Amino acid sequence: MKIGVPKEVKNNEHRVGLTPDSVKALSELGHQLFVQSNAGHAIGFTNQLYELSGAQIVDSPAEVYKLSNLIIKVKEPVESEFQYLRDDLALFTYLHLAGDPIQAKKLLETGVTGIAYETVTADDGSLPLLAPMSAIAGQLGVVVGSYHLLKPNHGRGTLLSDLDPRIVTVIGAGVAGKEAIAKAKANNAQVKIIDLNHSKLEELKLEFGEEGMEYIISTPNAIKEAISESDIVIGSVYVVGKEAPKVVSKKMLANMTEGSVLVDISIDQGGCFESSRPTNHDEPTFIENGVLHYCVTNMPGAVPLSATSALNKATLPFIKELANKGINQALNENKHLMNGLNIQNGEIIHPAIKEALGS
Repeated sequence: MKIGVPKEVKNNEHRVGLTPDSVKALSELGHQLFVQSNAGHAIGFTNQLYELSGAQIVDSPAEVYKLSNLIIKVKEPVESEFQYLRDDLALFTYLHLAGDPIQAKKLLETGVTGIAYETVTADDGSLPLLAPMSAIAGQLGVVVGSYHLLKPNHGRGTLLSDLDPRIVTVIGAGVAGKEAIAKAKANNAQVKIIDLNHSKLEELKLEFGEEGMEYIISTPNAIKEAISESDIVIGSVYVVGKEAPKVVSKKMLANMTEGSVLVDISIDQGGCFESSRPTNHDEPTFIENGVLHYCVTNMPGAVPLSATSALNKATLPFIKELANKGINQALNENKHLMNGLNIQNGEIIHPAIKEALGS
């Protein structure tokens, strides 16, 4: 298989699809690897390291795509990359199609086979390629939330500590939410956990205990009350393949304290706060109704070395399977990879994506 690794072009995105170690593992299996020059330079993966691992360094993204049958990326392609896509090319990356219907339509028109990390499944029903980035985003939610609480950053001027107890509300207790809960608890916050699933809340209660913790079944009134008392609200609601439901309405912001912080981890899927809009690492926040919003669409990009390493541990077995068997055979023989197939030949394949995009 001819496998290409282009340099990411999203704002402040320094992750890379394959590490030198992953390139070496694929090269030793007989596959050809084409890595765009300086694709991993920002995190210490030099061209020389890739060459020593068996890759051929190429100068332009156009050349990477032209030489390859399978492209390994991190983030969804942006419009400037669509010109390189074609119907005999497979793309393995995060796609988040439901979060941007306009871009999804343009991507469909390229005819590319799009296999999305975020819908690949495991035997237990989990999402193994989404999980590592969700875990990182969950931890970062508390980090960036705390940072933007500082008065010089337009926050209300509070600190998560045992000196002055503060409240963090986490809405959605999946992988990202659980990491946010653990991080907030470790920072001595009072934590309110909101989720629709009673059983999940009971499991979390056994894990985290009851001291300083509140476990709440999700309803609009419960959310409204919790966020009105909170310094940081972290939204981590995820529905496979679909746009995130809007669990915090714009009207609810009126009940929040000025300078409190909303962190929307679900922004890749359209955001779970009605007032959210995508931001980037250069301009990560905006203020609406006195409430600071952090809605960066590639949060793990803030820790690209850690994120790239964690992602490769999860993706490499699937990449080997795609490369060794060929795209179609791998998809047909592995139902979990097939669940990752979102688009092919100009058609939406994944049922949830089809429903979300209304086609």
